[in-house]
Amino acid sequence: MIIDSHAHIGKLPPFDMTTEQVLYSMERYGIDFTLISNIEGAEFDHEGKHVPPSFCKPQNELLKETIEEARKAPDKLGVLPWLRIYGELPDDEFKSLLKENRDIIYGLKIHPFHAHVAPDNERMETVYRLAAEFNLPIESHTGGCEEAMSEHLYNAAKRHPELSFIMVHMDLGTDNSKALDLLGKLPNLYGDTTWVPLKTTVEAIRRYGSEKMLFGTDNPIDGPDTLLHNQKGDRSLYQQYFNELKELISESDYNNLMYKNAVKLFGINI
Repeated sequence: MIIDSHAHIGKLPPFDMTTEQVLYSMERYGIDFTLISNIEGAEFDHEGKHVPPSFCKPQNELLKETIEEARKAPDKLGVLPWLRIYGELPDDEFKSLLKENRDIIYGLKIHPFHAHVAPDNERMETVYRLAAEFNLPIESHTGGCEEAMSEHLYNAAKRHPELSFIMVHMDLGTDNSKALDLLGKLPNLYGDTTWVPLKTTVEAIRRYGSEKMLFGTDNPIDGPDTLLHNQKGDRSLYQQYFNELKELISESDYNNLMYKNAVKLFGINI
């Protein structure tokens, strides 16, 4: 069994990711369940400029659309609402949507790189109170700018031991060493494998045990066959996770990484 704890839908140039692409790739590459967030929640683009209104949606509209997409296949898809922290905060309507759709919502997604708000910023406290009320883990992008570096997520996790925090990417674009060190300092801080080299994941398991990492991919960021190859045709990193990793760690550790940790952390019943 495999659970992908970090995938996307939505359109934000140059990306155009659909629910159909996610379901296709799940079927082709043996993914049993996927948690999706909608990239149309991004408030700033990769150059740090405001995303044009035509490519982003208000918070509640975004959540409604993501829920609608996931309900096309609720046995295969779950929702991680992408929170628009810079310009919005969750309101009463958002809270009602969470309550009404708790069966398909498994956590909350923050993206400091696309929001320009660090996880340890006081503005985030509204989000953390909501997460505690609904017993939802916090999944956060790490890497790419100061606000998104893993130390800020570590600070938030230290401040909120009642919540679980996942370091997506383990500081994307780095050697992962800082995130790897922080991973072992708090029991409520986890890592994920999205674009993380295999050796980093193996080292995390060696240091801290296999309960500290989750399998995630960013699928289908490179198209419907992201899990096989990139847009240039080069073999995907995730083929190493599907194949070579089994020879490097025990079967029980592999199962923890690929699905059991996600089942436990997000409360997924499959």
